[in-house]
Amino acid sequence: MTSHSDPRALGEFLKARRAQLDPGECGLPETDSARRVAGLRREEVARLAAISVDYYTRLEQGRVRASAPVLTTLVRALRLDDDQQSYLYEVAGRSADRPRRTSRSVQRVRPPMRRLLDQLTEAPALVLGKRLDILAWNPAAVALYTDFAAVPADRRNYLRLMFTDPGIRAMHREWAHDARDAVAALRMEAASDPDDPDLVRLVGELSRLDADFRTWWAEHRVNSATYGTKQYRHPMVGDLTLDCDTWAGANDSGQRLMILTADTGSPSHDALRILTSWTTERAGAKPAKKVAS
Repeated sequence: MTSHSDPRALGEFLKARRAQLDPGECGLPETDSARRVAGLRREEVARLAAISVDYYTRLEQGRVRASAPVLTTLVRALRLDDDQQSYLYEVAGRSADRPRRTSRSVQRVRPPMRRLLDQLTEAPALVLGKRLDILAWNPAAVALYTDFAAVPADRRNYLRLMFTDPGIRAMHREWAHDARDAVAALRMEAASDPDDPDLVRLVGELSRLDADFRTWWAEHRVNSATYGTKQYRHPMVGDLTLDCDTWAGANDSGQRLMILTADTGSPSHDALRILTSWTTERAGAKPAKKVAS
């Protein structure tokens, strides 16, 4: 079906939508000056959409036709849901150009990754997919973190759990450092696919829920580090200092294997062995959990 542009309706929709948004939820820094209008200012929308203030102003005034790439950035900047996106593209006369990406993409763990998880008995290990989704784990990871199988598949995300799960958040002795690094890793990944609807939903959710996330996401800090040290305080075995190493998969799936280890003979190594042995006994040495998210 061919759609016809309605510049006036487009401008009215843009003005109404930016008035509905909270600057803090969009990752914008707070200012001391009082706002004369509700929601976002024109210059703030332009900044979020990476377009000039003059161009955005002309869009609201109906003096220019929006291009498909600009509409894509406005969808993200104005946090539009599916119905709002449909309306935006319709009044802009570009319905045929709207990206048709609304459902979660299926991520399947490669068999070699699964075998490796099964063979790791004392080292907690996770397979992380796009957006830091947790795709698979071994019993040692359950012993360290939580029973991932009890977490709904659409909530099983490393970054989401760091910010929203009280138990996981509390066990990080350097939570702010680790969480900020995780945000930077997600920001790095977002560069390759900023319009991923699942990524947009994740960022929107965490921006609403946590002021620290909003601040750190707005910093645009990036981090592709593949190793580091984690400081944990586990409720069963106490303090743990673990080396965290991450390896990228052999293909272009974006999957990574994250393994946590400790120096042999160290207190952390002994505590980790005790912790994993308890979990193995309770679970009957079940193989690694394999889930497609």
